[in-house]
Amino acid sequence: MDQSERLSRPKVDAIESLLGKRFSVLDDGFVRVVDYMGDDAAVVLAARVSYGAGTKKVQDDRALIRYLMRHHHTTPFEMCEIKLHVRAPMDTWRQWIRHRTASVNEYSTRYSLAIDASQRTPETEWRLQSTENRQGSSGFLDSKAGATLSAAENELQKHARKVYEERLAAGIAREQARKDLPLSTYTEAYWKIDLHNLLNFLQLRMHKHAQAEIRSFANIIGQEIVAKWVPTVWQAFLDYRDQAVTLSRMEASIISAIAAGKQDHAKSLAEEFGLLNRNPDGSLKANRERRELEEKLSTMGLMFNWS
Repeated sequence: MDQSERLSRPKVDAIESLLGKRFSVLDDGFVRVVDYMGDDAAVVLAARVSYGAGTKKVQDDRALIRYLMRHHHTTPFEMCEIKLHVRAPMDTWRQWIRHRTASVNEYSTRYSLAIDASQRTPETEWRLQSTENRQGSSGFLDSKAGATLSAAENELQKHARKVYEERLAAGIAREQARKDLPLSTYTEAYWKIDLHNLLNFLQLRMHKHAQAEIRSFANIIGQEIVAKWVPTVWQAFLDYRDQAVTLSRMEASIISAIAAGKQDHAKSLAEEFGLLNRNPDGSLKANRERRELEEKLSTMGLMFNWS
């Protein structure tokens, strides 16, 4: 006797309507959904498989998803997957591919001609190097100087493409002809990832300290795709991870002292934890942990003077 159970694939109307739709990013990039597996309910079913179906009320499903997110239960979220087709500059893609938790197939410039498009920087968007973060930026170059840089960028990209095409015309192998193409050249890839690892990617790449170019891709993926695909998971992610404030043991003890009005104790704790080291002139040395604590204090509406 056939004991099989008839099943149907989850279908999310909001994401079905997005299949194949291109979301433009930067000047010539895009993201589009190719396929997906699972939905909010798939996360719930995976979590419940160990003890049976249990209750299936919508409000209980929401509570369970939020519990899973809050307590870092990861495997139920791995039951959902999504496949994206992305087009991004190679320097942005270099950061993207560092997330080694996806299945990837990238456009091959050994087999095909390199995409004839490069990401260009508008004259008002040349960012200045941050003095506090070696891998970040802060502020912008004035537009007049920026116009000079944008013009030079355009000439460099055109020249690099011309050299590339001259090599091809001379019969040089594509795998060698490509070697001097700039990192601004666009590439394309299929990127398939489960929901748990996708949320990890988004938490890092949507962050205000992420590079602006990859942040623009992450924001589109999160807000325009994931939010519609798994809305309950997305809201839990925003509440408990992306927009949450997490505290270290040291931060919690300092904030507890501040909240209790024990200003001197809070300062002595900060000194004990090495957050208030000073220069010979008595000024506070730059300290990333202290700066992050100050940001958290500001978020919670608390102020503190370390002097």
